[in-house]
Amino acid sequence: MRILVATDAWHPQVNGVVRTLTSLARSAAGLGAEITFLTPDGFRSVGVPTYPGLRVALPNRREIARRIEEAAPEAIHIATEGPIGWAVRGYCRRNKLAFTTSYTTRFPEYVSVRTGIPDSVGYAVLRHFHAAGSMTMVATDSLRQELTERGFRKLGFWTRGVDTKLFNPDQPATLDLPRPIFMTMGRVAVEKNLDAFLSLDLPGTKVVVGDGPQKAMLEQKYPGAVFLGEKKGQDLTSHLAAADVFVFPSLTDTFGVVQLEALACGTPVAAFPVTGPKDVIANHPIGAIDNDLRSACLRALTMSRETCRNFALERSWENSARQFIGNLATLQPSRAPRPARRVAGRTAVPN
Repeated sequence: MRILVATDAWHPQVNGVVRTLTSLARSAAGLGAEITFLTPDGFRSVGVPTYPGLRVALPNRREIARRIEEAAPEAIHIATEGPIGWAVRGYCRRNKLAFTTSYTTRFPEYVSVRTGIPDSVGYAVLRHFHAAGSMTMVATDSLRQELTERGFRKLGFWTRGVDTKLFNPDQPATLDLPRPIFMTMGRVAVEKNLDAFLSLDLPGTKVVVGDGPQKAMLEQKYPGAVFLGEKKGQDLTSHLAAADVFVFPSLTDTFGVVQLEALACGTPVAAFPVTGPKDVIANHPIGAIDNDLRSACLRALTMSRETCRNFALERSWENSARQFIGNLATLQPSRAPRPARRVAGRTAVPN
């Protein structure tokens, strides 16, 4: 099956969406599916207000059509609700092509935190966006229930996985810091709720791995915390493996792939009881979820690192990719995507 995935989030961004899509393509290839990406590459872009360093593409209709037709997909999936996503949605609607979507980011809450616009407005926009698709894929049962209550329909399930070869406990970084080390990793931005972690009275050391618009402010506000900046690849793995507890303070993530990455490194997780942690951690002895995040952090210290690693080993990207492909393949025939027009000299958009 030839699949075109449209996404506004792409390299060099470092986030869960990019890691998920990259891992999906790698695993899908082993299952006989070819995934081509339609990304912001090659389009003009503008900076995102209130978010220094983050840019969004400004796609034009003609180039969007050219890229889709060049890819000649048998299935089209829209991964994000940004300008690329809207442009591809528009192309599919004009050409009567079915498509699927996925809900991965709580944009209504993010926008509300930054601008004061009620999240009800954002959810109305997203309901309209996703209603045009054949299926909206979500990563967890709790998110599916929440979106159902918000009026979303045609919801399907697409879980996440972890690369257990890359993320492993074998080579922990040497961190000359007082133990225990409580670590968080990700975008250093207001929606990640890092204040809830950094303000805790905990023994040892609090460490933040990542970069973002709040980094300078938080460094000044919490001089006792250690900010290590962005880490990638083996360097990231080594730091996750060196932590005693991985702290996930976000209240707005729809899943949090980094939880599985930490667990694959043998590091237990502490989090609030919200969508994502409730589905990943649940009642498994691999971490603690609690409205009292300090209590969760201290309880997580008692968890077996071997149990965490074994839990992650059962959650492969291959299974995730198989589920994704199955969602496309099992659409009703009348709703199945038709191939876009093939053009001469087809070349895939670089992965």
